[in-house]
Amino acid sequence: MSFSPQSRVWIYQSNRKFNQTEEVEILQKLSAFTNQWKAHGNELLAKAEIRYGFFIILTVDESQANVTGCSIDSSVRLIKEIEQEYNVDLFNRFNIAYKIDGEVKVQAKEDFETLVNIKQITPETIVFNNMVQNLADLENKWEVAFKDSWHSTVFAHLL
Repeated sequence: MSFSPQSRVWIYQSNRKFNQTEEVEILQKLSAFTNQWKAHGNELLAKAEIRYGFFIILTVDESQANVTGCSIDSSVRLIKEIEQEYNVDLFNRFNIAYKIDGEVKVQAKEDFETLVNIKQITPETIVFNNMVQNLADLENKWEVAFKDSWHSTVFAHLL
C-alpha cells in the first residue's frame, strides 16, 4: 500500500535502544493498533514502524480519512502504555539523537551540549529532526547535518 508524501507522521524517540525481542513485541502492538485505528468510525490508512531501534514512527494517509483529536489521543495512549511496559522514555523532547559512524546514539540535552563543546558533535554530524510533520519531510528532512538543523540554533553559541 502506498502512502501520499503528505501523510502525517508522528515520531516517538526512545531514550534507549529497544532490544530485538522488545522491537518484535512493540511492532506487534503497533500493527494491531494501526490495523483498527479509526477516526469517527472511518478506518485510517495507517502504518507503524521502528527505525534504528530507537524511533517509533506512526504514519497516517489523510487522503482517505482525517485524523481527529480522539484518534490522536488513542495513539498517544498506546505510546504511553509502551513507555510504561518497556520502561523507556518516549516523550522527552530534551533527549537528542544523532549518528556517529552510522550508529544512532541518544543523549540528554546537557550531555549533547558537552559533546558539541568538545567537538565530538561537528557541524556535519547527522541529527534527527523529530518535528517533521509528513512523510516527504521524514524522507528528506528527518536526518540532517547538525549545521542545517534546528539543533544548531539552540546550540549556536557553541559552534
